[in-house]
Amino acid sequence: MPVNFPPPTPEQARVIWLAATALAGAVLVAILAGLIWGIGQVLHLLSPVLWPLAVAGVCAYLLDPVVDVIERRGAPRPRAILCVFALAAMIVLALFGSVVPQVLRETRLLAEKIPIYASSVQEKVQSWIDNPPKILEKFLKRQPDTGSGTNAVPATNSTAISTNGPDSSATVASGSGWSTKIDAKALQSATAWLAQELPKVGAWLFGQISRVASWFGVLAGVALIPVYAFYFLLEKEGIEKKWTDYLPVAKSEFKDELVFVLKSINNYLIAFFRGQVIVALCDGVFYTIGFFIVGLPYAFLLGALATVLTMIPFLGAITTCVLALVIAFVQFGEWRHPLLVLAVFAVVQTLEGFVISPKIMGDRVGLHPLSIIIAVMVGTTLLGGLLGGILAIPLTAALRVVMFRYVWKKREP
Repeated sequence: MPVNFPPPTPEQARVIWLAATALAGAVLVAILAGLIWGIGQVLHLLSPVLWPLAVAGVCAYLLDPVVDVIERRGAPRPRAILCVFALAAMIVLALFGSVVPQVLRETRLLAEKIPIYASSVQEKVQSWIDNPPKILEKFLKRQPDTGSGTNAVPATNSTAISTNGPDSSATVASGSGWSTKIDAKALQSATAWLAQELPKVGAWLFGQISRVASWFGVLAGVALIPVYAFYFLLEKEGIEKKWTDYLPVAKSEFKDELVFVLKSINNYLIAFFRGQVIVALCDGVFYTIGFFIVGLPYAFLLGALATVLTMIPFLGAITTCVLALVIAFVQFGEWRHPLLVLAVFAVVQTLEGFVISPKIMGDRVGLHPLSIIIAVMVGTTLLGGLLGGILAIPLTAALRVVMFRYVWKKREP
């Protein structure tokens, strides 16, 4: 006999719809997470092919304005590209001839002094614990020395000496006649050890061979970067006009929206990379000059490191400042040089925030500083490493455009 259930009340219907909406949202989040994971796996698999294309694309973004200027002066585009490549090669060779040797020299010196710096930091921290600075004396109470355990240490040491002496002599005496004879058990154990270690040695050799092969792949990718960049610059007009024809989507309203999204991402990539590279170069030069003026060692190394790390906003500046403070504190052992490092950091950040970034980038990315920090952290976690942090900013800006178009504001007819 069928049972007739009463229809749900308005409150029950609201709960049912809320549960269905939550389930649908969870399914969509799971699909999105799986899609991101799949894209990450594909990128990891195709990274030897994709990273030269990505680097060539960034180089094309940076060099395209210079090529356009030379082309507008009457030179054919291939000749303009070759002139820009020659100029870029001269700049790179000049850097490798002047800055890079100094950076390598400072890197080697810093690597040699790291153990000394570590022991110096340990000694200074211990001296601070034993004798706090006068500023902290009013906040810290030193415990009085009890002196109860001072007399026990010599007794313990003498006991240790007396007990360890016979053992050590017995060990030496017992180990002095190890080579009087070689029995079958020793030979058998040596054979077993060789049988156990030979596969490890073979695996290590294969690993070295694969590492050499991977380095050849990296060198081949580096050699292909200028070739890719040349053709990107040469075919710029054709790419701009015909790239939509190669999308695997039939002409429709959906294709128009997809073209809009891809153009937004491309515009933000161009704006970010062109602007951020110039900002990073300016910051690196200013950090090098500032650290050199205050007498900080490894100024060229810190400037080069700042140039690379400043590609990630906030994170690069904080890392550079912390490293410079540690070197200043350990090298000089007083407070004046760390304060000078903070002054250099404040001046460079002020110039970047009020002069360099507004003049070069303006508001073309249009993200709040908190949004940039969150995007950098999420990008380095999901996409991995420095590249993920760099790509997080333009991709987040493109996502902002998409959200404003489809979610946060009503779409205009």
